[in-house]
Amino acid sequence: MRLLRVATCNLNQWAMDFDTNLRNVKESIARAKAAGAAVRVGPELELTGYGCEDHFLEQDTTAHAWECLKDILTGDYTDNILCSIGMPVIFNSVRYNCQVFCLNRKIIMIRPKMSLANDGNYREFRWFSAWTFKDEIVEFQLPIEVSEAITQDTVPFGYGYMRFLDVSLAAETCEELFTANAPRIDLALNGVEVFMNASGSHHQLRKLNLRIDSIRNATQTCGGVYMYANQQGCDGGRLYYDGCCCIAVNGDLVAQGSQFSLKDVEVMDALVDLDAVSSYRASVSSFREQASHRTNVPFVKVPYKLCQSFRNGMVPTSPVQVMYHCPEEEIAFGPSCWLWDYLRRSQASGFLLPLSGGADSSSVAAIVGCMCQLVIKDIEKGDEQVKADALRIGQYKDGEIPTDRRELAKRLFYTVYMGTENSSEDTRLRAKRLAHEIGSFHLNVPIDSIVSAFLSLFETLTGKRPRYKVDGGSNIENLGLQNIQARIRMVLAFMMASLMPWVHNKSGFYLVLGSSNVDEGLRGYLTKYDCSSADINPIGSVSKQDLRAFLRWAAIHLKYSSLAEVESAPPTAELEPIRANYSQLDEVDMGMTYEELSIYGRLRKIFRCGPVSMFQASISIFENLCHSWCGRLSPSEVADKVKHFFKYYAINRHKMTVLTPSYHAESYSPEDNRFDLRQFLYNSRWPYQFRKINELVQEMDKDGKWETPAEGQLTMQTGAQGSGMGVVAAGSANPSAGF
Repeated sequence: MRLLRVATCNLNQWAMDFDTNLRNVKESIARAKAAGAAVRVGPELELTGYGCEDHFLEQDTTAHAWECLKDILTGDYTDNILCSIGMPVIFNSVRYNCQVFCLNRKIIMIRPKMSLANDGNYREFRWFSAWTFKDEIVEFQLPIEVSEAITQDTVPFGYGYMRFLDVSLAAETCEELFTANAPRIDLALNGVEVFMNASGSHHQLRKLNLRIDSIRNATQTCGGVYMYANQQGCDGGRLYYDGCCCIAVNGDLVAQGSQFSLKDVEVMDALVDLDAVSSYRASVSSFREQASHRTNVPFVKVPYKLCQSFRNGMVPTSPVQVMYHCPEEEIAFGPSCWLWDYLRRSQASGFLLPLSGGADSSSVAAIVGCMCQLVIKDIEKGDEQVKADALRIGQYKDGEIPTDRRELAKRLFYTVYMGTENSSEDTRLRAKRLAHEIGSFHLNVPIDSIVSAFLSLFETLTGKRPRYKVDGGSNIENLGLQNIQARIRMVLAFMMASLMPWVHNKSGFYLVLGSSNVDEGLRGYLTKYDCSSADINPIGSVSKQDLRAFLRWAAIHLKYSSLAEVESAPPTAELEPIRANYSQLDEVDMGMTYEELSIYGRLRKIFRCGPVSMFQASISIFENLCHSWCGRLSPSEVADKVKHFFKYYAINRHKMTVLTPSYHAESYSPEDNRFDLRQFLYNSRWPYQFRKINELVQEMDKDGKWETPAEGQLTMQTGAQGSGMGVVAAGSANPSAGF
C-alpha cells in the first residue's frame, strides 16, 4: 500500500501586500509539514494575490514574487515537502500565470496556465497569455538572484507532469478544472495519480455545488487524487474568495475546508491510498483501453520518494459529508467576512449606516451584526490575529478584551435614522429596535430643517416653491422634492462618518455603508448620489427576494427578532407625504414587482436576452416571459411589460457608472465597473426592437395561439408578500427615483 499525506489550504491574501502574502504562505507550509504532509498546494497567484489586475503589467510585481520565492527557498520550508506556489512568471517576454513546484530548496518544474478565465469578473487575457505548447517542456533560465541563491541555473517549463519514484503528480490551475478538454484527462491516461489545482475562485450565491461537483466528477471519471486550494477573503476589490479547499479521491471528498472564515490561514490534510487509485482505474475497461493508446505527455523525472509504506495504525482518510450553506447563510457570512477584511485593511475605525427601518438597510445592519458575532466567536476560539485586529479597530485599552457582540458593535458601528415629515413612526421604531438588538450607536436625526433651507433658497432664487404630487404638484416637482431628501442624507452620512469618531475622542474615520440591492440597480430605482452612494455596499449584488428570505432567517438565527417585522412591511421609500388615501410603495413606483425584476435581470444577463428575445425566447429551457405568464396575460400585455422594463433600464443605466463598489454575489449583477460592460447612453425608445415585438404580438393575435384572460382574472400584487408575477401599471410615476 502506497500512502501519501497531502495538504491543501485557504489563504486570505491581499493583492500587492507581499509581506502578508509571504507570511501566510510560510505559515501554511509549516502547518502542512507539522501534519506530516509530503505535498502542499496553495492558491492561484498566492505570492502576489489574485486581484492585482493591472499591477500585473508592472515588472515590479513579478520581480517581488521572485524575491518572495527566493526567501522561501533559502529557508527550510521546502525540506522534504513538494510545494506548489502560485506566482506570475515572464518567459521570453511573455507573462504567464504559473504554479512553481519546489522541493528541498530547488525548483522542480514551472507549469504555466493553459486555459485562462476571461468572462464575468475575470480578465486574465488582459495580463497573461495562455501556454499553448503541449508537446514539449522547455528550459527556463532562472533570474540571476534566485539562481545564485539556490545554485540552480535552469528549470523545466511547460505542460507536463512530475514522475517521482513512487508517484506521478501534475497541475491544473483554476479554470482548467471546468474546461471541456481538461488537461487531467490526458494526464490521467498517462498515469498521473495526484492533481494539484491552485485556484482563485470567488463567491457567488448557489455556486459552490457546481465547483464541488466538478472536483468530484474529475476523480470519479478518471480516478485519482484531486487537491484544490483557494484564496479566502477580500483581497482588495469587490470579490470575496470563498475558500472551501478540499481533497477528493476517486469521486469522494475526504477533506473540506471552510467556505467563509475570518482566519488568514487554514490547512486541510488527508492520508490517501494511491494503490486504491490504481485499482479503481484498472477496474474500468474503457479507461484501460483509452490509456493503452494514449497521447504521450512530457514529464520531468524526480529521483525522490514522497510516499510512505503502510504501518500498523495508518488508515487512509475516510470520505466526509459535503458541507453546503443555504443561500441565507451565504448572505450572512460572505458579506460579513468581506466587511471585516475591508475594515481591518482600510485602517478605518468602523462603519456608519443610514438605517431607514426598511428591508435593505436593515439587511446591511444585520450583516454588520453578524460580523461582530463572528469576531467574538473567533476570539473565544483563540484566534490571535482576529483578536489583535478587534483590539486595534475597537481602540480597547490595555488589558481589555472583546467578549460581547453588542459591546463590540457599539464601538464599531454607528446607525443613523434620518427622518423627515414623510417618514412614518413605524420605520423609526423599527430602526431603533434593530439598532438596540445589534448594539450599534444609534442616532435619530430629523432633517426637515435642512430640506426646508434648500427649498427656501430655491424659492428665493426662482420665486417658485415645488409641491408634491399629492398636493397638486407635477411629476417633475414630485421627483425633485424626493431627490433633495435623499441627497441630503448622503451628505450628512459622510459628514457624520468623518466627525463622529472625533466627537467620541476616537481616532480614524468610519466607512459609510450603502444599501441598494441588485434589482433596484438594474431598474435604476435609486437616486443618483443618495444613500446608495457610499464607500462600500455589502448587498449591492443581492436580489430583493433573497434579502427578504435572509431577513426571515436572521430574525431567528442571528436573534434579531425585529427583522421579522421589517420583512413583513411593504417596501417604501417614504419620500412622499403619507395621506389617508395615499402611501408610497416601491413596486407601484417602479411599475413592476421585485419578482419580475429578478426575472428580467436573469434573462438580460444570464440568458443574454435583448428586448425581442426576452419577449419570445426560442429555446424552451429559457424561462421566457411569454411561457411564464401564459394564460394570465395577453401577448400585448407581456410586450408592454418587457418594453416598460427596457425603457427605464435604458433611461437609468448611467447610474451604474457611479454605483458604490459592492460585494459580488449574483450572476445578473448590472455592476458597470467590470462585470456587466455596456453603454450608459441608450435610445430608450428602442425603436427597432420594440417594432419587432409589436410585429410578433400581431402574429400571435392573428394565429389565435393566446387567449386573453377573462375580466377579473388578472390580479394586482404589490408589496413584499406577492408570490406571483403581479400585473402593475406601466405608466407609474417616479420613473427613475432620481435622475
